Amino acid sequence: MNRPSTFQFLRVAVLWFYLLLPSVLCYNLRCYYSPILENEKTFKLIVTECPPHELCFKANGRYGNHSALSARGCMLEKDCSLVKNIRLKGTVYITSFDCCDRPYCNSCPGITAKALYTIVTLVTVAVMADSL
Repeated sequence: MNRPSTFQFLRVAVLWFYLLLPSVLCYNLRCYYSPILENEKTFKLIVTECPPHELCFKANGRYGNHSALSARGCMLEKDCSLVKNIRLKGTVYITSFDCCDRPYCNSCPGITAKALYTIVTLVTVAVMADSL
C-alpha cells in the first residue's frame, strides 16, 4: 500500500488554503482602485474589496492609436468584455476593460493579463520548438 508523502500532503494543504478557504469564509476579491486618469498623472493605488460576483479590472482608454487613460477597480464579469466611450475634458476615449479573478491581479501598470498570457505562450512554444 502506497502512503501519501509529506510533499503530497503539503501540496493538498496549500491548494485547500489558497483556493477553497477564501470561498468558505466568504472573502471577497481584493483589487487595486484608481480613478480614470490621464496616463501622465500618477495616483497611489488604493486597495479595495469587491462586492460579491465582481472581478478586478484594468481599463485602457484610447484616443486614436494613443493609449491616454487608465483606471482600476471592480466590475461585474458580464461587463468585462464591453468597450465604452468615456468623455473626459471634452474628449471621447474608447475604453476597454481587462478583468482578472485573483487578488491584486490588476496591479501591473504596464502589461495586461492578456498580454502576459500571450508572452508566456510564445516563450513556451519557442522553448518546445527548440527542444525538438
